[in-house]
Amino acid sequence: MSIAVLNYGAGNLPNVVRALQAVGAELVVTADPEEVRRAEALVLPGVGATADTMQSLRALGMDRVLPEVIAMGRPFLGICVGMQVLLELSEEFGRHPCLGVVEGTVRRLPEAAGKIPQIGWNQVCYRDHLATHPLFAHIPNGSDFYFVHSYYCDVADPTLVAAYTDYGLPFPSVMVRGVLAAVQFHPEKSGRHGLRLLQNFVELCQRTEGV
Repeated sequence: MSIAVLNYGAGNLPNVVRALQAVGAELVVTADPEEVRRAEALVLPGVGATADTMQSLRALGMDRVLPEVIAMGRPFLGICVGMQVLLELSEEFGRHPCLGVVEGTVRRLPEAAGKIPQIGWNQVCYRDHLATHPLFAHIPNGSDFYFVHSYYCDVADPTLVAAYTDYGLPFPSVMVRGVLAAVQFHPEKSGRHGLRLLQNFVELCQRTEGV
């Protein structure tokens, strides 16, 4: 199975590509909407602000294509801002619409959290009913992953939240809906557990191939 990694100018694209290649993924890196429509699976990397990311996605026509591909039931992994833009709205630099794939709003971490942005390692704690999800295979509950963000996803449907992390408040750090997955942290910077999560996603893609 070939996984499309969306190239819209995200700064973490090369690291994501290298990490996926390290776990044996067959990749195509693309900015072509038609190639994304044909993709068997998709990874949306991201760093920076949701407004800039949405501007870049609109310029490529991906604001229409991505919801289509997700609605088709293709495996999808959003990383950091690639998770945030799945929601309906973001409050970063003023309220603005995002992709609207998941109900909810992107909000700023509370000042009580301490230093913002959160930069560094933090624990990812699974929700009990999703602790055995294939995305978490061979990754112990409470493992540390690497975060760089000032905003978090306030998801309307709590059943979509597969894991939480605490930074001033418990915020969703992993979101799962069928074969749609998204993570607030950077697996490509998270050592062996990050690589394992990416490998789990690749294996999930392979299991759903042709289904």
